Amino acid sequence: MDLPRVLQDLQIARVPEAEVHSPGDPDVLPAHPPIADVLRGLQDSLQTPGLHSDQTVPLLNTMEQVVRHADPHWLFLDCCCNQGTDLRRSYADLILCLAQHAALPLCECDSGSLPASSYQDVPPRATAVCSLLSALLDRLGDQRDAQRGSSCPHLTTPAPGLILLPLLAPQCCVLAVTHLQEAAWSSQGSRTEASSLVKTLLRVGGWENPAQLLGGSGPASEQPPGVLGGILDLMQPHLTKESWKRNEALKYVFAWVLLQTQASCVSDHLDRLFPPSLLMSDDYSSDNKLLGVRCLHHLLRHVPAAELRQYNRAEVLYHALFNHLYTSEAPLIQVVLPCLLDLLPVLEKSPALTVASRRLNRYDTVLRLVLSHMEVEHKLPLRRVYAGILPLFIDRMGVLVVRHLKRVERVVTGYLEVCDGPEEQSRIAILDALEKTITVAWPRIACRLSVLVRSLLRLLVDVSSEDVSTAVRQELMDKASRCLLLLDHATKGKVQTLLQDVDSGCASPPVLRCLQMVSQRL
Repeated sequence: MDLPRVLQDLQIARVPEAEVHSPGDPDVLPAHPPIADVLRGLQDSLQTPGLHSDQTVPLLNTMEQVVRHADPHWLFLDCCCNQGTDLRRSYADLILCLAQHAALPLCECDSGSLPASSYQDVPPRATAVCSLLSALLDRLGDQRDAQRGSSCPHLTTPAPGLILLPLLAPQCCVLAVTHLQEAAWSSQGSRTEASSLVKTLLRVGGWENPAQLLGGSGPASEQPPGVLGGILDLMQPHLTKESWKRNEALKYVFAWVLLQTQASCVSDHLDRLFPPSLLMSDDYSSDNKLLGVRCLHHLLRHVPAAELRQYNRAEVLYHALFNHLYTSEAPLIQVVLPCLLDLLPVLEKSPALTVASRRLNRYDTVLRLVLSHMEVEHKLPLRRVYAGILPLFIDRMGVLVVRHLKRVERVVTGYLEVCDGPEEQSRIAILDALEKTITVAWPRIACRLSVLVRSLLRLLVDVSSEDVSTAVRQELMDKASRCLLLLDHATKGKVQTLLQDVDSGCASPPVLRCLQMVSQRL
């Protein structure tokens, strides 16, 4: 088939809107070749060896114009000139061919990256393909009206939209998300068209957001079912240990799909979502580790604990996350620790609620390692991450934090001595941790009173002279005062006795005002 000539003839034969006949009118449709032949010709042209994007893009653009102005009856209904053709198969072959045409070149090794020059033909191809698919989906939405007005006696497909949309949607979603990424294989134009394709897909399918697109709207809904299963069918063969890094965009598509999916669908597809997430988290690349841990955390939040414990999934996840605690990368620690905190209740009973059993468990193991790292850590970004998570650990441990009071004391005094920059994130978080520790472990605080009071007074003096904003200084002083009040209540008035020994001549006015306020409240 001479496709450019056919497409040109189809454009010339386009009937003005004011003169359009009713769908199925034999005076209009029989002049066209079957749509299956046109689609097959487009595929043959795109698969011709040696063609560059400057040759295929005009062809795709012309096809887009034909699709946008053609009669939906000719495009989607298996009657009249399309009688006897398998339109479902034709469109399945088309979407596969278009996806391959806009696909990224594969890496020959497992490095997972190619030079930017390898992707120079991808953005224009992706732009044209996404635009063509948007037009096709638009007309697929229009075909419902065309079918309602059709009186063609040869019509055999009762609802082609219900058949074609689930067929096209998974591949369209994967293609669009691939080119939504701001990366070497995309441009502003391709990202715009990819975003438009996602919006068109949602509108035509009647889905309100990507979560509904993936999981559907429930069994009672009139909307089409979710496409998560279809997307995983497409991606599963490439998500193996040997091949997942050959396509640089694959990990981002998988993460986008997983992070958009809600609880019920995550649980239904756990067997296909858990292994790739674990695979990414165990990679040597920091970016892949971060992506993998985020995916694992999403699974953890949306899958029932009983299912996580099944087949030892939770145990495997615990060991994978625990090994990451030995890294010195602050961004990774920042996502690993909250994930571990959410995982521990799956594996252990809450220490705060446990009365009968006082055996050491994974809570103690993780907290002991975190405190050990905090004691020797000198990098400010890591100190902020550790300090920010410590109050949450103490909350979870409850009274059993007394097992670790010696380390907690050393960490608190050490972190209060070091300025953390203008926002003082570490000091603020450590004061929160100290307040929680005093609250839950007050019977064991008396023997550490002098060390803690001395550290808090030193903090007040340091903060009063350091170059920090007024709001931060006031917050630090308020929290330090709160800790002094709690210490006094926990030790039955011993703090008041210690404060009487403070030499008022050596303290600045802000410190004196703070101590005076504390004394008035005691």
